[in-house]
Amino acid sequence: MRVLLAEDDDGVAGALTEVLYEHGHLPTRVRRGEEVLARHRQADLLLLDLGLPDLDGLEVLRKLRAVSGLPVVVLTARGDERSVVRGLRLGADDYLVKPVRLAELLARMEAVTRRAGTPAAAAPRTVLAGDVEVDLDARRVTVGGAEVRLTTKEFAVLAALAARAGTAVSRQQLMDEVWGDAYLAVSRSLDVHLTQLRAKLGRPEVLTTIRGFGYRFGG
Repeated sequence: MRVLLAEDDDGVAGALTEVLYEHGHLPTRVRRGEEVLARHRQADLLLLDLGLPDLDGLEVLRKLRAVSGLPVVVLTARGDERSVVRGLRLGADDYLVKPVRLAELLARMEAVTRRAGTPAAAAPRTVLAGDVEVDLDARRVTVGGAEVRLTTKEFAVLAALAARAGTAVSRQQLMDEVWGDAYLAVSRSLDVHLTQLRAKLGRPEVLTTIRGFGYRFGG
């Protein structure tokens, strides 16, 4: 399994890399959150430390989940309840607090990838609903073959829905993924962005409102 290891501590990274090699995995170590976002397509699983020097790990996770279903195991010293809950809500498949027993880590990695079914790199990254096509990797949207220009936030909202096409996504989950924390002002921002998205796409049936819960992209 190709494992992307995001860890800025050289000692921890060295020990983990050695263990992963010994158990047949192919680890690639990065130190910064931006490197995770640039290289995630080359991995089958991400081991994510939250204490990265450039971006908080939860922010990395939020951005990653807007474009990818890559299995993620958070591996961090941050064990407070708020961080654990937020990490899981933002899409972490598992959350382990350091120090962790290596046998447990390997078992958790196997369980996460088993639940995922197939490597994330093989997952389709273009989502269709009628003549609306969302390319999650290229961050490109076309309607009837014509490209539609979206703002960064508009695409983030659309991508969060398209990545779960056919599934109802709650307002809370959308706000957590796109903005981080779901404050009242952000709730109004979500309404504005969805209105703009519907207007630009010109296909109101593609974005369905689930009254009292959230939204669904496509069928």
